[in-house]
Amino acid sequence: MAPTPEPVEPSVAGAPVRRPAAARKVTRHRGEGQWGMGHYTPLNANEQFKKDDDGLNVRTRIETIYAHRGFDSIDPADLRGRMRWWGLYTQRKEGIDGGKTAILEPHELDAEFFMLRVRIDGGRLTVAQLKAISEVSELYGRGTADLTDRQNVQYHWIRIEDVPSIWQKLEAVGLSTTEACGDTPRVILGSPVAGIAQDEIIDGTPAIEEIQRRFIGNKEFSNLPRKFKSAVSGSPQLDVAHEINDVAFVGVVHPEHGPGFDLWVGGGLSTNPKLGVRLGAWVPLDEVADVYGGVIGIFRDYGYRRLRNRARLKFLVADWGVEKFRQVLEDEYLQRKLVDGPAPAEPVARWRDHVGVHRQKDGRFYVGFAPRVGRVSGKVLGQIADLAAEHGSDRLRTTAEQKMLILDVAEDRVDSLVAGLEALDLQVKPSPFRRGTMACTGIEYCKLAIVETKERGRTLIDELEQRLPDFDEPLTININGCPNACARIQVADIGLKGQLVTDDNGEQVEGFQVHLGGALGLEAGFGRKVRGLKVTKDGLPDYVERLLTRYRAERNEGERFAQWTARASEEELS
Repeated sequence: MAPTPEPVEPSVAGAPVRRPAAARKVTRHRGEGQWGMGHYTPLNANEQFKKDDDGLNVRTRIETIYAHRGFDSIDPADLRGRMRWWGLYTQRKEGIDGGKTAILEPHELDAEFFMLRVRIDGGRLTVAQLKAISEVSELYGRGTADLTDRQNVQYHWIRIEDVPSIWQKLEAVGLSTTEACGDTPRVILGSPVAGIAQDEIIDGTPAIEEIQRRFIGNKEFSNLPRKFKSAVSGSPQLDVAHEINDVAFVGVVHPEHGPGFDLWVGGGLSTNPKLGVRLGAWVPLDEVADVYGGVIGIFRDYGYRRLRNRARLKFLVADWGVEKFRQVLEDEYLQRKLVDGPAPAEPVARWRDHVGVHRQKDGRFYVGFAPRVGRVSGKVLGQIADLAAEHGSDRLRTTAEQKMLILDVAEDRVDSLVAGLEALDLQVKPSPFRRGTMACTGIEYCKLAIVETKERGRTLIDELEQRLPDFDEPLTININGCPNACARIQVADIGLKGQLVTDDNGEQVEGFQVHLGGALGLEAGFGRKVRGLKVTKDGLPDYVERLLTRYRAERNEGERFAQWTARASEEELS
């Protein structure tokens, strides 16, 4: 058994520096399981398996034991724990309905297949990388490949026997699944138009690369209380959902020091949503990784480990407050004061997914396109790679909205590229419903889900395009299979939380609790829950059509959907 790690703090260079023993408060009281307070004793099963062995070490067992002996040879603590450190989750067994999700034991829900997540930091891809992703899907994932709202690609139907070969293919082109899941620093979101956008404040790419180099796969930061989500963007469109990340760096211009980043901490959704808060600090580009190291160090050392449902950074930030958090960051981790700075301006654009044809600052163009609810396939990704190469591009991007971009297209090649994409049902000028609907994995593969989501989203888009063909307002419809909010239901215009509901015949069927009027970027806030407002899966198109028809009839001039839902009566929203 590995010894319990002592609390450490990163130096400015990111290397660990041991805190003097006299500075540690050692106590028998278990507290909240904060290492920085001397509370080292594992207080739940997750903390125990992490103490027993670092999650990063499981790779060796996968390569030398499990891939040869098969699924049944996998130690349970690896299967449902440490394998996440390498992007692997067990997949939901087929044929288990949503009513049994919370009843069955984990081993009863497990199929002998895995979901595998490929981390794509900053959403940056080359043609060779996208082709490798496509090949892995076709060879090992039954053609599955979903674009996630964390800029990742997610496979299903992965066999443990094939994982080493998959890693070999991905790593040969510079891709990785390292810490794509688990209690680790997850993928770093970045603006998909970093370095090319005409309106960019600052390019955050060097900071993302430095964070990757110093912190990803580093055992000093591979045992966090829970997952750690981060974002870096210099786009004025606020295109990385910065308000719901544990740490985010948002492009701003300091009146004296020029372009840099505004620092946010403590955002997150799930069953206890909180928007991130500003620390009021301006961070220059070359110090972003240092500050990231300080924030993740605070989380590692002071994050709550006793109760799993309070182990996210947002709870510590809420308890400490902004002033204390900034003081601890400055005094204990950076050993210097941060510069006060301005807040980012609200975005002008209503959409921030970069879909459409846009001129780059070098005169070439990027083309953003929308699949349906992030569902593509290995074959389609390969065709996208071929289109990019054919039209002179070697750079592609994924977005935080389940979309993709092809960069660096010459003006005389744009129309041909658009035609090629639309032939694959990848819309460059999508309807608001195609553009604004996202969905999580759902019951098809996810062990936590209660309802189906991807196909429900696809059919809802089709229905609304037929019923409301002239609707042209920006609108987000986010569909989630359970309460955990992977599809950000609380911050959507229409957020749909999957659950079992009672239909008109008194039967329990798949359906949704409705959240209305949430938003990110522009007047960020959580949606409104109308008492008792639930809709069955079959009644969903009728409900959304009725709601949007009422909105268009009753809105004031220029009034956004979220603004209307805030003032509408419960009867009007039902």
